[in-house]
Amino acid sequence: MRFASLGSGSRGNSTLVEWRDTCLMVDCGFSIKDTVQRMAKLGKRPEDLSGILVTHEHSDHWKGVVPLANKYNIKVYLTAGCLKSRNLDNPSTDFEVIDSHQQFEVGDLRVTPVPVPHDAREPVQFLFNSDNHQLGVLTDIGSLTPHVESQYAHCDGLLVEANHDLDMLAAGPYPAFLKERVGGQWGHLNNQQTARLISLVAQEQLQHLVIGHISDKNNSLERVQSAIEPVYRGDGNIFYACQQEGFDWLKLE
Repeated sequence: MRFASLGSGSRGNSTLVEWRDTCLMVDCGFSIKDTVQRMAKLGKRPEDLSGILVTHEHSDHWKGVVPLANKYNIKVYLTAGCLKSRNLDNPSTDFEVIDSHQQFEVGDLRVTPVPVPHDAREPVQFLFNSDNHQLGVLTDIGSLTPHVESQYAHCDGLLVEANHDLDMLAAGPYPAFLKERVGGQWGHLNNQQTARLISLVAQEQLQHLVIGHISDKNNSLERVQSAIEPVYRGDGNIFYACQQEGFDWLKLE
């Protein structure tokens, strides 16, 4: 199994997960043109996609989902709450509503939705299993719950957000209401929360740890690294995803 990112941040998010003949896209926060160009850099085309999985309806994750799905006849997997939030009464899109507490399969991959606290309608994140490996994708979550901690405890690969630094958020340019939203329990993980999660997972199992969704206004790479790297003592690689480039394919051996 391998995974890559088209881009990670507040201006657009999309992740690819591939195993055998199955290639899934998690979210699509870019225009069709931008998505196609970003996929080409990773050696993929929209025609290669087996499905698009949606975590929630915010525009940086949703913007390109319906246009891409309609143009290339791709099935979209999402929760009932997410679908209802878009007010699509007679959609031409091939939607498949998933149970946020029930595993399902797309091609060769087994997918486990994980409900998370975020200010959206029935948001989920995802775990992906092949025969031998588990990949966790965990972005856009405001606080850690016992369920989240247990679900992501044994991953071979993990993409997790470290959205903001508390001091930078407090002193930053956002208005008060937005600071409260981002830093609240339904917003995004701060560096210390992400460090806590990493300290709890089975680090000896992690081959690749990717930190994503790093705010360009309320965080810095140096602050993320100073929070994350002291608590990670595994032998795997640490990568930091960016808005423009995302990250290249990482393979789980």
